[in-house]
This record gives sequence, structure tokens and C-alpha cells, in this order.
Amino acid sequence: MKRANLLNKTPLPYVLVAIFAAVFVAAAACGNSDSATAPTAIVDQSSGEVTTASDDGFPEVIPLDVPLEAPSEVAEELRIIWEAWAILTRDHVDRANLDPSAMSEAAIRGMLIALGDPHTNYVSPETFAVDSNDIFQGEFEGIGAHVSANRNGIIVIVAPIAGGPAEAAGIRPGDQILGVNGESIEGLSVLEAVALIRGPKGSTVSLEVRHLGALDPVIIDIVRGVIPLTSVLVRSQPDDKFLHVRLTNFYPETAQELDDAISKAVANGAQGLVLDVRDNPGGLLSSVVDIAELFLEEGLVLYQVDGAGKRTNWNISGPGDYTDLPMVILANGFSASASEVLAGAMQDHQRAQLIGESTFGKGSVNILRPLSNGGGMFITTSRWYTPLGRLIQDIGLDPDIEVTGNDPRDRDVLQLKRALEELESLVAASPASAGV
Repeated sequence: MKRANLLNKTPLPYVLVAIFAAVFVAAAACGNSDSATAPTAIVDQSSGEVTTASDDGFPEVIPLDVPLEAPSEVAEELRIIWEAWAILTRDHVDRANLDPSAMSEAAIRGMLIALGDPHTNYVSPETFAVDSNDIFQGEFEGIGAHVSANRNGIIVIVAPIAGGPAEAAGIRPGDQILGVNGESIEGLSVLEAVALIRGPKGSTVSLEVRHLGALDPVIIDIVRGVIPLTSVLVRSQPDDKFLHVRLTNFYPETAQELDDAISKAVANGAQGLVLDVRDNPGGLLSSVVDIAELFLEEGLVLYQVDGAGKRTNWNISGPGDYTDLPMVILANGFSASASEVLAGAMQDHQRAQLIGESTFGKGSVNILRPLSNGGGMFITTSRWYTPLGRLIQDIGLDPDIEVTGNDPRDRDVLQLKRALEELESLVAASPASAGV
């Protein structure tokens, strides 16, 4: 591949990211599922100094004229918090039993709830200490599912990992997780919920689940296992006219594995590609850019804008090997984060049509910041835009060709059928087919 994965060695997702989050604590990898932390590698946030991109694959950063500075003291607007604490300690009937730590955590949670951002959360010290560095070491232990928070803060399954314990137990995309081991997880962040769900292989976790479209929840017991991290699944046969590849996530080696699969299929006579990102929750942003490079001649893959208005551009470093290969992209309501970045880039460059349903709408960068109590805050620092400036967060991407339905299996089959029909049209209309 043209770009070594020097950036974003932490996930974007759950889908980190959260964008960038997964039950294997994709979000808890401190940088994080769908969290594009790469710009901090070249931008000094304290000084505002910026390194402009070159041809080495690093993103191009457009700095502010005047960097913003964080206040060094408690803001006047927050003084009422201290006043409230003083009144409680002086006058409340149970003031002798007040727990300063619990009150501080509650105050933080209250501030973050007021933001209305389900991807910005308080992380308790117990959750912050969770070690999830194994999620990019080829395998991890858990139930095998990617989770995120919806707009109401409810933890939902974005996608179970194919062949994992969660899928075998009947967990499906869109399922809501209401409780873990008999305890409600209402109000918990994604990271805190993930810390409860994840565990060593052979152990059992009991989930209270409300299936998509159901009224009443059910209890599902899942025996945790070792989950292999595979992301490129070839669904077509070697002699098929079109290659059908399902991308389940975006890991460090995904682009190279996809390149190998396409190269082999083209050598065997394949004339087009169905790139399937249905139920794909996200992954590494650097992986997405590498994949986009396979299909684009030049230009922008995405850009992100932070709270200070600074824009970071992610460009490809040169034309790919498959810029003329006819292709379409399959997506659905659980195609999230990095999947949406890829689909948006292909749409905006008019490289491939999006077939299926509107995507999830997770397009933000999240990072984990430590706090003095041993906990931290998982916060949204910027939002992603497609090359033509379309916001992904909370909106998602609409398909060029909509194919939907009530029955999931029938819907999947119809979407693939329509994708193959579109490829047939593209191949028939290509100069080679017309004899030009």
C-alpha cells in the first residue's frame, strides 16, 4: 500500500467507533473507535503550531488565524456550581453524608448531558483503567459485537461480528441493550456499558435486550469467546463475473487485504466490484483513506472541522490501481462512521453509486481525556464532512438507489440483486464493452 498506517493506530468505532464503538471496547482504546486522533500527531494543540501536509500521506491541516486558548481558571459562569456545593455542605439535612467524589462525578455527567451529544461521556476510573490494546492484535475476548449510543443515549448494537458468540446467541443489528447481569445500564456511557459486557473467554454475561421492532425485552445469556478480527470477506465465487466483498470493519491491514482480493479476482476475469459495507460500524480513518486510494485518481477523501473552526483535509497521495474498475457500494442503516466516510467520498467523486438505505449518521472524532480522579471524558472534538461538504453526523448519507424492505433477509438479497444489475449496466456502457 502507498501509505503505511502511521496514523490512527487507535480505532475511529465503534467504532472507538463513537463513532468509533465496539463491545470489545473499541471506544475504550483511548483514541478510539472512529476517533481520528492523527491530527494531534502533527498539530500542537497548546501552541497552535501546524505542520502542513506533503506527499507522505499525512493530512493537510488548515490552521486558525488566531488559535483559541482554554481558560486557566474556573469560569465565572461555573461559579454557581461552587455556590451550590457550599450551600449543601452548610445547610442540607444530610450534609454529614455527602460524598464529594460522587457529587463531582454527578456534576460532570450533568454538564455532559446538557450538551445533547451521545458521543461525549464521562468515564469512571474503573472503566478508564480497562486495557483494550488487544483489539488490534488480531483477536480479543468478549461477545463479538459493535455498539454505539443512539440520539437518546440508549446503547444499541450496530453489528454483531460474523461468527462471534453474540451473533450465535441471536443478537442482531439495531438491538437495544437495556441491562447487563440484572443491572440497568440506563445513563451509562458506551465505554461504561462496554466495560460491563466485555470479559474473558468462557465466562457468561446476561444481557437484557430489546430486539429492533419488538415491544418487550428478552434476556440473552452469552458465553464470551475469542473473537478473530477479520474484515475482508469475499462473498462471490472465483469464476463470478463480479466480485462481491463485504467489509466488516476497517483494521490496519484491511486495505491491503482488499487490494489482494481485487487483484486476484480481476486476474480471474472479474469485471466489476460490489463493495459491501452493510452493518459495518467503522474503524481506522487511515484505513479508509488507504481504501479510497485504490479507486480514486486524486483529491479529497474527507475533511474534519473542530470546535475552533480549524479544518483538516485528508487527501489521497496518488491514483490507485482500480480507478477504472466498475463498482457500486452497498450500505444500510447500520453502515456507520468510517463506512460513511468511504461511501461519501465515492459518491462525491462520482466514482460509485450508493445502493441500499440511508446510513447511520456517525461522523465525529472522539478522544479520551484523563481527569485527576483517575477517570476521564470521552469527548467529541470535531465532525467529518464529505469532499463536497456534506455533514455526516446525525444525518448520514442517502443512497443513490434506494432498496429497502421489512424482512431483513429479503432486503439483503434485493439490495445485492440491484447492485449486480447496476454493475451489468456499467459494464455494458463502458468503452471496452462498446468496442471503442
